[in-house]
Amino acid sequence: MSRKISILGATGSIGQNTIDLIRRDPAGYDVVALTGAGNIAQLAEDAIALKADVAVTAREDLLDDLRDALAGSGVEAAAGAEAITEASTRPADWVMSAIVGAAGLAPGLAALQQGGTLALANKESLVCAGALMLGEAERHGATILPVDSEHSAVFQALVGEDIAAVERIIITASGGAFRDWPLEDLPNATLDQASNHPNWDMGQRITIDSASMFNKAMEVIETREFFGVSPESIEVLVHPQSMIHALVGFCDGGLMAHVGPPDMRHAIGYALHHPQRAHLPVERLDLARIGQLDFTAPDDARWPALRLAREVMAAGGLMGAVFNAAKEVALDGFIAGQLRFTQMAEIVEEVLDARAEEAAQGRGRDAMTLDLVAQADHLARKAAWAAIQKRAG
Repeated sequence: MSRKISILGATGSIGQNTIDLIRRDPAGYDVVALTGAGNIAQLAEDAIALKADVAVTAREDLLDDLRDALAGSGVEAAAGAEAITEASTRPADWVMSAIVGAAGLAPGLAALQQGGTLALANKESLVCAGALMLGEAERHGATILPVDSEHSAVFQALVGEDIAAVERIIITASGGAFRDWPLEDLPNATLDQASNHPNWDMGQRITIDSASMFNKAMEVIETREFFGVSPESIEVLVHPQSMIHALVGFCDGGLMAHVGPPDMRHAIGYALHHPQRAHLPVERLDLARIGQLDFTAPDDARWPALRLAREVMAAGGLMGAVFNAAKEVALDGFIAGQLRFTQMAEIVEEVLDARAEEAAQGRGRDAMTLDLVAQADHLARKAAWAAIQKRAG
């Protein structure tokens, strides 16, 4: 019997890896909705190949292009943020949430309200509104499965374990493009240099976030929200080989590690087939050939984003939404050539300090609402752009 599935963010790297797995067993899936942004050709090609009910682009100005690309296929075309959220409400057993950024929050919430399974690759959802997401899942009897490689690894290590016995959770980071650069050279890092990851094949934005460690900072907050552990129990290790994705330490001193190749199809496939395991087309590691695995503690001077994440968790409330919004705008500024690489963290810290009152709002599942999160996001973006313009003089 086929399962009804939707993929939000189908044209990105997570979406494309999900489609790769689905295409290997097309009879097993009935595709309801695919969403994307500007890559209309890819969106239409996949929607036709998978016989989706609807394809949606976030870009309203590209609706005619999408309609033309889907002409005669029987696939419905739609555009805009509201259309993406509407597509998320269509009945599905399993929904991949892989839209990049805060834009993925509303569609993810809409999918949870259908009571199915949400495979969560959009880390911003838990960073911005963890209490809201988890509360919505509980209210509607929905399941959230982590798709970030680190959180999938923790989730797998906890199967059959009591979370009360967990003493520490260690998530690993490759260190990104600049892990071995002299600190004094970081301000001069170029966009092209920041956009090349040594291990993973990802989109530009997440690759730059990896280089700045903002991606890992987000994952630290996500770990706190998803697993409900104390911030003090979450650690980060720089692991250049990207083969151990996470370790869970228990009260008896034992560590449970998840080891696998740097291939997102493992975490996606685990969520897709959960609670069973299925054959996946990923590399089988030859540990003898690899020889050794390396670990070092991260340097806050090189990666101030990790310190900022600790401050966000300590503040609580809506500070996660402020943090993410400021980070997204600072990244836009770097991509546009308005900021140096190291100035992204400066902007985020400045906005966190300016919006400290958000810490008093949105605490707890009942207090946090989508409107409050959206307001905090809006004000933080406005503050971040003002800080960037001030630097531009």
